[in-house]
Amino acid sequence: MYRVHGYAAHNDHSNLVPFNFERRAPGPHDVVIDILYSGVCHSDLHQVRNDWGNAIYPMVPGHEIVGRVSAVGSEVRKFKVGDLAGVGCMVDSCRHCSACQEDLEQYCEHGMTVTYNGQERDSGAPTYGGYSDLIVVDEHFVVKVSERLDLKAVAPLLCAGITTYSPLRHWKVGPGHKVGVIGLGGLGHMGVKFAKAMGARVVMITTSPDKGRDAQPGRRRGAAVHRRRRHAGARQ
Repeated sequence: MYRVHGYAAHNDHSNLVPFNFERRAPGPHDVVIDILYSGVCHSDLHQVRNDWGNAIYPMVPGHEIVGRVSAVGSEVRKFKVGDLAGVGCMVDSCRHCSACQEDLEQYCEHGMTVTYNGQERDSGAPTYGGYSDLIVVDEHFVVKVSERLDLKAVAPLLCAGITTYSPLRHWKVGPGHKVGVIGLGGLGHMGVKFAKAMGARVVMITTSPDKGRDAQPGRRRGAAVHRRRRHAGARQ
C-alpha cells in the first residue's frame, strides 16, 4: 500500500483540504505514477458540489493527470520506470463486453470505473483522483506522454482535449471541411486549434468580441469569427 497526500472535499459545501489516504499496492498490470500536474476541470467543481447528485465523500477530484512512472507491475509492457504518462477520466472497465472489445470502454455495458468519485471493481474501495501526489492505474488506461511537451499544458488534454479531438477524428475532419465551434472556453479553444491543425476551415461563433479577437489568425488559433446578436431582452 502507498500512503498518499491529497486534497479532498468532505461535503458539498466544504473547501478542498489536506487529506491522507491509501492507494493499493501495484498489481502485475499496474503502473505507479508520481503526479506532476493535474488539470482543473469544471466537472471537478460540479462533483465536489454534488451538482449531479452522485457525490461520494471524502472526494479527491482530478482526472487530467500527468506524471512520471515510479514503479510498474511484473506484466506491464507499455511503460518503464522514468516514463512520462497520463491518466484521463476512467481507470477501469469490465474489459469483456462488446463495447470494451471495440476499445470503447467509456460505453462499458457494466459501467466504466471513473478516476475519482467511483469504486474500484475488485475491492470496492473509493477511487481518488489527481489532486494528490501519486496514483496507481492499470496500464490499459494509461497513455504515453512525450518528453518534448510542456507538461502543464498536456494535463488538460486528458479531458478537455480528448472531448474535442474525438469527434473531429471520428468524422475524419480535414482539408475541405468546415467546422463551427461555439464559444472559446476551455473546450472551444482546443476545438479551434485541433480543427485548424487538421486543415479545416474553422468558424468560431461567439457573443464576446474579446474572444472573437483571440480566435482569429495571428492569435495562435486561426478561426473566422461569427458574432451572434443577442435577441432583445436576452440576459446579459
